[in-house]
Amino acid sequence: MTLSMRLIVAAVGRLKQGPERELAAWYCKRAATTGRLLGWRQVEIIEIRESRAQDRDRRRIEESIALANIIPDGAVVAVLDERGENLDSAALAGLIRQWRADGCASVCFIIGGADGLAPNLLQRAKVRLAFGAATWPHQLVRIMLLEQMYRAGTILAGHPYHRA
Repeated sequence: MTLSMRLIVAAVGRLKQGPERELAAWYCKRAATTGRLLGWRQVEIIEIRESRAQDRDRRRIEESIALANIIPDGAVVAVLDERGENLDSAALAGLIRQWRADGCASVCFIIGGADGLAPNLLQRAKVRLAFGAATWPHQLVRIMLLEQMYRAGTILAGHPYHRA
């Protein structure tokens, strides 16, 4: 069994300086701090540059290739997809617990660009997650994912932040 697990949020686009970037960094730090007690080696955000291709399909392919290139070998891939599964916080915590118990060294959460992800990257996903039926800006999806990672850590650690 792997003693530590790296959690990665790989996202197309950069968060500009401001409240969204600060909030994302705050939740990332809190998730990392809580996660250290659970064997999470690292919680990391990797930003991929948006494609400048004129064609939508070309943009999706270029961004998906860039995302695929940063996924560590053997990592569990979880994509954020509007057609994905709506998991509650406890279920997400359970998945992370199971992946660690299975010896996964890395989990890579993928947030695609405005045009979505290429089919071959979607096929690599062990799980597709959604945050409800509403359409969310990518900046907020990143913040919500980081908050859910922090919440998952608190659930697994028995911390009172999450009250069911």
